[in-house]
Amino acid sequence: MLALTGAYAQTAIPGDPYASDPVGIVAEPCVSHPAPDGATGAQMANLHRLARDFAQYCRYAVQNRSLAGQKVRVVFMGDSITDNWIRADPDLFTKGMVDRGISGQTTPQMLVRFRSDVIALKPQAVHIMAGTNDIAGNTGAATIETVEGNIQSMAELARAHGIKVILASVPPAAAFPWRPDKQPVPQIAALNRWLQGYAKANGFTYVDYHAALATPDGAMKPGYASDGVHPTPQGYAAMRPLTLAAVAKALGT
Repeated sequence: MLALTGAYAQTAIPGDPYASDPVGIVAEPCVSHPAPDGATGAQMANLHRLARDFAQYCRYAVQNRSLAGQKVRVVFMGDSITDNWIRADPDLFTKGMVDRGISGQTTPQMLVRFRSDVIALKPQAVHIMAGTNDIAGNTGAATIETVEGNIQSMAELARAHGIKVILASVPPAAAFPWRPDKQPVPQIAALNRWLQGYAKANGFTYVDYHAALATPDGAMKPGYASDGVHPTPQGYAAMRPLTLAAVAKALGT
């Protein structure tokens, strides 16, 4: 097995535009960069995020500080489906409803940033929607038990801090455009069965978006997704009443 020595780990890649970014424990780790240019630039930016800011703490650092002292009702923790939600339905994210989705993220990344993006905001509830990118393998391979454990850890952290938990089903997808070798339908179904059972056993609120969005074969209904995975405004509109009902149930309102 190749050992990664300290010297090797700190060696800059030639042409790395992020080589001068801070590393280690520093007062301000977040550095602004221009949008990457082209496929090579995007690949370098993604490698930089995985190596230097795995959880992408910096994505919401400024917004989180701006919420200090404000009442937060619900934080929405998730991946691109949550990240895109605020653009499709901005009115939903008002009156203390806060979006903290990050495109492409898997459950280990969400778990790492859960303290800064959820607990520190002191919300009344957290809406956790996760699993799509774990099934796609965005950060490598994992067992379904590991994915379930990451979700359990987020839910347990929330409960320990007096935050009500809303667990969302994984939305339907017959295929992933960025990972065409995967056949996600049975794994989505298995994870959703576990989510529903885990929520029931622990007194959490479960919200079943899958049933509202899926065709009988486990794909997204026509018109509900732009690429078979990411909801369109029509898809988010179908989700909205379920979201509001779940929030009302969790908060007892």
